[in-house]
Amino acid sequence: MNTQLVAYEVNGKKYEGLHVKPDTENAPCILIAHTWAGRDDFVEGIATKLAKDGFNAFAIDMYGNGKTGESNEENQSMMQPLIDDRKNLSQIVVGAYNAAKKLEGIDDSNIAIMGYCFGGLVSLDLARSGVDLKGAVSFHGFLSGSKDLEDKKINAKLLVLHGHLDPMVGQDQIDSFSKEMNEKKVDWQLHSFGNAMHAFTNPDANDPSFGTVYSEDANKRSWKIFKDFLIEIFK
Repeated sequence: MNTQLVAYEVNGKKYEGLHVKPDTENAPCILIAHTWAGRDDFVEGIATKLAKDGFNAFAIDMYGNGKTGESNEENQSMMQPLIDDRKNLSQIVVGAYNAAKKLEGIDDSNIAIMGYCFGGLVSLDLARSGVDLKGAVSFHGFLSGSKDLEDKKINAKLLVLHGHLDPMVGQDQIDSFSKEMNEKKVDWQLHSFGNAMHAFTNPDANDPSFGTVYSEDANKRSWKIFKDFLIEIFK
């Protein structure tokens, strides 16, 4: 297994992803989109975990220069401009996808993306952009669609892993997402975990008043569903 930082540019701005390469050659590649905190230790740990399972893992950078936040306020200030400008968000994640296709040792016919919280939306928006993608996975991510991408065909299979008690992703988002996917005739699935809130995969999440709480059961169950999904899309 080999780990290296990868610099790439999107619209003249510099970004820095982390490629964790498995020992096998010509392996599928999974992009990992970070939470609102940036490309931090959490997503880099997921990249290492995937590489140990034989996948190329590319932890992408949505903020530029590998920037991470130090507080909820700073995280919000970095994330919100991209939430407000989904066209820009889409261009950045497509740029990361194009950088991933050039990585050494990957099978560029087998690329997928996964993301957490804000990264879940990033993952879905890469699929919404219409690129050649096997699958897109959202872990407790935002689901709202984008007018800038509504005319694009979704080629990927989609998997949404949702905490039923997530206060940040209400039934309105689930309903609008379901309507969007059905109208576009997408191969999609949504799994809702009872008693699970936002950030249920993060062991450090422990703030019920904010709506972010780790769930060991939901974390294990969602990862198993995710691994089965990878077997299906990379068959």
